[in-house]
Amino acid sequence: MSEANEGKALQVHVDGIDFLRIPVRTRVIMPGDTLDEVIRTYAVDQVQPGDLLFVTEKIVAIMQGRSYMMSEIKPRKLATFLSRYVTKTAYGIGLGIPETMEFALREVGTPRILFAAAVSAVTKLFGRRGDFYRIAGEKARAIDGPTPGTIPPYNEAVVLGPERPREVAFEVKKIVGCDVAVVDINDIGGNILGSTLDKTAERQLVKILSDNPLGQGHQSTPMGIIRKA
Repeated sequence: MSEANEGKALQVHVDGIDFLRIPVRTRVIMPGDTLDEVIRTYAVDQVQPGDLLFVTEKIVAIMQGRSYMMSEIKPRKLATFLSRYVTKTAYGIGLGIPETMEFALREVGTPRILFAAAVSAVTKLFGRRGDFYRIAGEKARAIDGPTPGTIPPYNEAVVLGPERPREVAFEVKKIVGCDVAVVDINDIGGNILGSTLDKTAERQLVKILSDNPLGQGHQSTPMGIIRKA
């Protein structure tokens, strides 16, 4: 069993309950690995009755073949143009480079991305932020670009959001015997992309994971366990 990642508390108090957030360390997950094998190797022996296993969307997407090396991507001119106007933050580049914007155009469709960009350009004049991703949707939000702190080889890759995350959660539940969530959690918030939980429990899970206990860099802990303390 893994210890807490550096700088992250193992235990949190949410909604009057103490929860443990236990990172599960794995080898580097690569395209060609199967979720069944990874879960059986690293998670099955770790979970207990009443636990919840949360799995990052990134490793699900990688095993679904939805990661692409930067050198393989040829952005169109529109992607290069639109990426210049994306606000970049300290937490990630998002769609702020041509390669990630190219996949947003492919995943979401050019008309929706152009509409999101147009609305965002207007609302930014009035000090409003976030409309681009609200309109573009979860597929655009889930696209991860390369960052220096990411574990190789994904520091040179674009990773898309996973397909069928809810179905994936139920498939994993059959293996581990406890509730499962596929999550997109980072240092500025998070979303539950698919789970075996109801909406109330999903909202609580977002609060439990709000400080991103798995980290964003070289921790090699792409899944974790939530357990009542």
